[in-house]
Amino acid sequence: MHTEQALDAIIVGSGPAGAIVARDLARRSWRVLLLEQGSAAPLQGTLRQMAAMAAVPGKGAFINADGSLLVRGVTSGGSSAINFATAMAPPMPMFAKYGIDLEPALRALQQEIPMAPLPDALVGPMAARIAQAARALGHDWQKLDKMILPDKCRAGCWRCVYGCPFGAKWTARNMVEEAVAAGAELVADARVQRVIVRGGRAVGVEFVRHKQVQQRFADVIVLAGGGIGSPRLLHASGLGAARAAHFADPVIAVMGAVDDVDGGAEVPMAAGMHLPEQGITLADMTLPRPMYQGFAAQAGRIDRLLAHRRTLTVMVKIRDEIGGAIGPRWISKSLQPGDRRKLRHGADLARRILAQAGARHIFNSVHFAAHPGGSVRIGEGVNEQLQTSTAGLFVCDASVIPEAWGLPPTVTLLCLGRRLAEHLDGV
Repeated sequence: MHTEQALDAIIVGSGPAGAIVARDLARRSWRVLLLEQGSAAPLQGTLRQMAAMAAVPGKGAFINADGSLLVRGVTSGGSSAINFATAMAPPMPMFAKYGIDLEPALRALQQEIPMAPLPDALVGPMAARIAQAARALGHDWQKLDKMILPDKCRAGCWRCVYGCPFGAKWTARNMVEEAVAAGAELVADARVQRVIVRGGRAVGVEFVRHKQVQQRFADVIVLAGGGIGSPRLLHASGLGAARAAHFADPVIAVMGAVDDVDGGAEVPMAAGMHLPEQGITLADMTLPRPMYQGFAAQAGRIDRLLAHRRTLTVMVKIRDEIGGAIGPRWISKSLQPGDRRKLRHGADLARRILAQAGARHIFNSVHFAAHPGGSVRIGEGVNEQLQTSTAGLFVCDASVIPEAWGLPPTVTLLCLGRRLAEHLDGV
């Protein structure tokens, strides 16, 4: 058993929330240890590396009982390394109900992180074709804010979801690097097993790295392992239930081929529309060829496997009901009747848009999900300061989102992390 001297804070997980907490505390001269289960190897933009981060069964990929897939990124920067870089502001009224004001944090973040629509030159021909069709049908289809640096982004590139190797896409790795530059210690490939509690207070964590068990101690412990990792760690520590209900933000891809577009390589989610009252979001979603082919094969459309360069894809994402369970070694989350109605309605909208764009051979993928959260909710698992019922132990990641979601969470998690760092430094 290996132990070292006490620290001021240990952050478990280097996704958006964990990264900004680590950085902001380190800049305030806190002695910070940032533990990451995944690798911190530079992003290469390859299918092989992306699969290692998000496709290993039981680690980054989980199969529900209904056969649907749920994925998360296990790497430095968390899922931000492989997301679509869409920046959507937090739903302020939702958090206000719990006594949380994220406006100051959002204003500060807008000064340091790219959050703006892509210039026309970086909007690919498929996204442009879908946008034109949606607007012709009267939809409020607008460019979406992206966390992308246009001067580094490359037209005709397809690597956003593989992990941008060019530094064009902002990820939480940027803040991890800033945290380390400010004095924080980053330890990657560290699988945390439990929170150490003494006298009713969290005092450290135990983790395994290179088959060696280690313990580190700190005054403050922040779990930022995500919607799956944090509830599991609480349970393993004897501090949470064995089953945690959650949301997953189910997605289907609606696809159709056109004859006069030759593409397949562009920034996904360049534009779209959000229907908040209905809990439905639509956007263009051009994906790399292997991912498209996986969707087509899963849907049984073997006849469309070679049509990637001509296929327009519209993403339909919904705000699902909180339910199911995250267990110690398994996940279960089936669609409820209301979820199915939303997906059908969204798919109908997407099919009309594709038909307007001149697409044929239209089909839907099987639903999948990539935003597990709501499993340690504000008001239940943590209070408005994100503290658990155990002194010195906080949770800051998608698990604390208090209600059903359906939105890209990155900016919200950054806001929550910034607010938590300010609170901790004032304690």
